[in-house]
Amino acid sequence: MTTEPGRTSTALLTDHYELTMLRGALHSGAAQRRSVFEVFARYLPHGRRYGVVAGVGRLLDALEAFRFDSDQLDFLREARITDELTLSFLESYRFGGDIWGYAEGDCYFPGSPILVVEGTFAEAVILETLALSILNHDCAVAAAGSRMVLAAAGRPLIEMGSRRTHERAAVASARAAYIAGFASTSNLQAGYQYQLPTSGTSAHAFTLLYDDERRAFQAQVDALGTGTTLLADTYDVATAVATAVEVAGPDLGAVRIDSGDLGVVASEVRAQLDSLGARKTRIVLTGDLDEHSIAALAAAPADGYGVGTSLVIGSGAPTAALVYKLVARADGAAPGPLRPVAKRSVGKPSRGGRKWAMRELDAAGKAVAERVTDTPPEPGRGRPLLQLLVRGGEIVGAEPVDAARARHRAAIAELPSHARQLSRGYPAIPTTFVPDRD
Repeated sequence: MTTEPGRTSTALLTDHYELTMLRGALHSGAAQRRSVFEVFARYLPHGRRYGVVAGVGRLLDALEAFRFDSDQLDFLREARITDELTLSFLESYRFGGDIWGYAEGDCYFPGSPILVVEGTFAEAVILETLALSILNHDCAVAAAGSRMVLAAAGRPLIEMGSRRTHERAAVASARAAYIAGFASTSNLQAGYQYQLPTSGTSAHAFTLLYDDERRAFQAQVDALGTGTTLLADTYDVATAVATAVEVAGPDLGAVRIDSGDLGVVASEVRAQLDSLGARKTRIVLTGDLDEHSIAALAAAPADGYGVGTSLVIGSGAPTAALVYKLVARADGAAPGPLRPVAKRSVGKPSRGGRKWAMRELDAAGKAVAERVTDTPPEPGRGRPLLQLLVRGGEIVGAEPVDAARARHRAAIAELPSHARQLSRGYPAIPTTFVPDRD
């Protein structure tokens, strides 16, 4: 194995067709042409008002591990996927170009060049699947999570979708949800890998393990203390709440309700807890919640929500609809000006030329437009959006996940108020292209 010890290679997280293109370019001599690829969305899924950039940190980690080891090269050779010339190139592959991107946690809009990859055609083209698979997933989860955070209006959210998705997607989803504003995750690998706060209660199986609910509650309180959260809907909710307070006392941390008409049940439980002197005991609601059902619970006396399935599938939009397109390239291998190139496919056009982006702000600091230009933005006209992530193959833009979380909070505050609407609509701000390329 030639991969760095302790690091799993990401090089085969690649579509076959990328190696087909690489092979053809190497044989024709065009592989060394300097090229610019961009990642952007032609539209926002489901008529949403904004997108959320997430996955940048994971992409940088994956890029660092993008090395073809001897076993992978043997696989490509034995399967006759490519030839010896291409294998020789892959054996020594190291991305040596530059990558610019929107900072993780920021918002984006249709046409936003959220990632710009500059390098030779050969070194940049084989990153397409890696970039899109990470960004499409994480941006979709973060966008859904952001809407849920807005709907929760300050009440904390627990990410608990691990049992509803692929085991690795669960870790990525927890990270994206935290960036979007979720308070904690139930996924321990995400807690370990990204230093996220973790939390967890218990399932109905724990209650069913005991002969009655009282014994189950007593066992949990004995082990975890009175600050624990007891699951109150295995049998009868009112009986469970009364038993929980009898066992734990008025300092019981919380009760969780996972079924029924959550708004009605929460009101009944709140009144019962107060009558029993457990006024500080919190109520946590779970059970197939999404941003719309959370918003509908605004008047309910809930203290927090747990969200699983809807979050990890992007609340109906499991992909952010991002694409990776060649937008400029040199005419030869020698340094020189880059020629804008663009698709003209019906329904799938692209805009040629390397682009820069800036968020235009009004006097109050609110966003009014996404301005995309062919030159770096002039100082003072707004907030520049593209940051240098990789310089000459060296990662320079890595940052803690808490920085992305704080950035998202600021980015949402910057948007006009109608961006917070959950109904289908147009992007919160327009994207303007200057000059407007064909």
